[in-house]
Amino acid sequence: MDELLRTPVQFVKGIGPKRAEALRSIKVKTLEDLLYHIPRRYLDRSTICSIGDAPSSREVTVVGRVVSFSRVPSIRGGKERLEMLLEDDTGVLRCIWFGGIRFVEKALEVGKLVMVSGTVERDGLYGRKMIHPDVEEFSEEERHQLHTGRVVPVYTSSSEMKRVRLDSRGLRRVLAPVLDEVVPHIQDPLPEEVLARCGLMSLPEALHFVHFPESVRLAEEARRRLAFDDFFYLELLLAERYRERKRKEGISFPEVGDLVPELMKRLPFPLTNAQRRVMREIWEDMKSPYQMNRLLQGDVGSGKTLVALMTMLIAVANGYQAALMAPTEVLAEQHYITVRSLLEELGVRVGLLIGGMGPSQRRLMLRAIELGEVRIVVGTHALIQEDVKFKDLGVVVIDEQHRFGVVQRLKLRRKGPSPDVLVMTATPIPRTLGLTLYGDLDVSVLDEMPPGRHPVRTVWRPQSRRPQVLAFVREQVRQGHQAYIVYPLVEESERVDLEAAVQAYEKLQRELPDLRLALLHGRMRGDEKEEVMRAFKEGRTDVLVSTTVIEVGVDVPNATVMVVERAERFGLAQLHQLRGRVGRGKARSYCILLTGERLSDDARERILTMVRTNDGFEIAEKDLELRGPGEFMGTRQSGMPEFRIAHLIRDSDLLPVARREAFLLVEQDPDLREHPLLREELERRFRETSLIDVG
Repeated sequence: MDELLRTPVQFVKGIGPKRAEALRSIKVKTLEDLLYHIPRRYLDRSTICSIGDAPSSREVTVVGRVVSFSRVPSIRGGKERLEMLLEDDTGVLRCIWFGGIRFVEKALEVGKLVMVSGTVERDGLYGRKMIHPDVEEFSEEERHQLHTGRVVPVYTSSSEMKRVRLDSRGLRRVLAPVLDEVVPHIQDPLPEEVLARCGLMSLPEALHFVHFPESVRLAEEARRRLAFDDFFYLELLLAERYRERKRKEGISFPEVGDLVPELMKRLPFPLTNAQRRVMREIWEDMKSPYQMNRLLQGDVGSGKTLVALMTMLIAVANGYQAALMAPTEVLAEQHYITVRSLLEELGVRVGLLIGGMGPSQRRLMLRAIELGEVRIVVGTHALIQEDVKFKDLGVVVIDEQHRFGVVQRLKLRRKGPSPDVLVMTATPIPRTLGLTLYGDLDVSVLDEMPPGRHPVRTVWRPQSRRPQVLAFVREQVRQGHQAYIVYPLVEESERVDLEAAVQAYEKLQRELPDLRLALLHGRMRGDEKEEVMRAFKEGRTDVLVSTTVIEVGVDVPNATVMVVERAERFGLAQLHQLRGRVGRGKARSYCILLTGERLSDDARERILTMVRTNDGFEIAEKDLELRGPGEFMGTRQSGMPEFRIAHLIRDSDLLPVARREAFLLVEQDPDLREHPLLREELERRFRETSLIDVG
């Protein structure tokens, strides 16, 4: 069966090399791809009525005999048109075509019984007419009707396909014999009890009815079965991986040690109940002999960095090194500053490894890591380069994990024998995405904010109100607070970005001459950025003007205002992260979204969502709805699977059902020995992706 489905599409009857080349434009290369190229919509032409009863302005299907057909020259010298008269016992219908005349003529013959589908209009000559109807010779056997008299599939078709007559009509002609000859021989890998519990049709039925359904309802049932498969096989893979990871030998850390209690004594605030609960979950994992694979999810400001730091200190107390990988140099530097300042007094040496370091500085750091002198290393993807060798890596923490590819994560894990892994994200992940991206991990959620924090008040102001916004910033500074003013990346060009940043900064200096301003941008050296951030953190700067990604990792409790210039250019997740930079102290904080006067519907929706709610999960759901899963996560980068049929939002109700069935099956038949077809299909689906063997 596998061999048949992998048949190159050019060998399918009615296709050939030229059409196969055109089909590549929509990623259809095999017979299986063709079967899973499902209709984007359906036309319900199943209701047939007589010509006399055909209502105006409605799409209908009528059957009649061809009385005549002829080409009619245009009165004004344009293209000629084709006219056909069709009659039945109740009246006459005039059908008119202005294009594709040659192909229509082939279907016509005086006296032949034909079926036409289209919208009926009033006609001065014969009472009723149809412009550009679909026409097909009438067959008493209804299943032989492909284009009329039934629920008709409409397919996505590229310009290359249309050139070789593979529009919807052409695809219907090609698919009909394939469905009749191939689909009945396809075996359904899903066990009958799963189909029965979930109320699903069989795979052969689904493949047939998704293309040529007897009703629109049946078409949707067929599509849902195929969507279920997308979710089910992914969850089956995750269930197997979860089971394997639960049994994978790792490092046992028998002691919490003295470093964590020492750190807690020095903190100016107590841990939240959520942080305590999560640390208990992590500690249970760490002292077991199996490898920890845990996702730490928490909204902006919920205290994930502190949890990560305590996790790494447990490793250090047990004689191991720890690594923290962040997606950007700015964030890595911020983490480094935070971690070093907290651990300096505890005698734990912390190192930084990023791409922007000088060669001699880098060589010294690599040697210190290899000798084990540096116990905690903070860095970017520079950590996974071949020349980076750890003496004894015990814990790996990956921050903003969705911004790393699966292969990058694996490379960091392989820097140690079998290190415990904690992946963190401040981007609230909608439940559906969490089940697909992290379904094989144990999940901890920080769902409590530190005491004394007020929700940030968010307001939307047009550019015309900018003077009042700057007056508010000045008033907040007068009260002893600080502010951020953030600009969007204008272009994907550091030079242009720098020019825009400098111009904006100079303008603000003229507008706020009495305040101390500082500029942070992407072209600064690491030590310059560190100095700017330190000055802001220590209160020597009133307003930090920035175009760099400061949305995560920057913690200045005294900052109470976040002004986002051209807020319509930012995504929802970015806006939520930026807002999270304020509200970190006890004073009331504000996020002001400045936008242009005219916004697109999507931009307006984003801004209104920000004003309405502070709930990161609600924002994430809205972001997913507006952008779709691929855009939301960055499909290629995150290892997010590209589903053939399933849609995470439309089919979200199927996902937990598919997960339940997959995990139950793996529990009952761990190696799928009793389900060889399932095992074969699972391997076939993920054979060419990194998901099958990368954690």
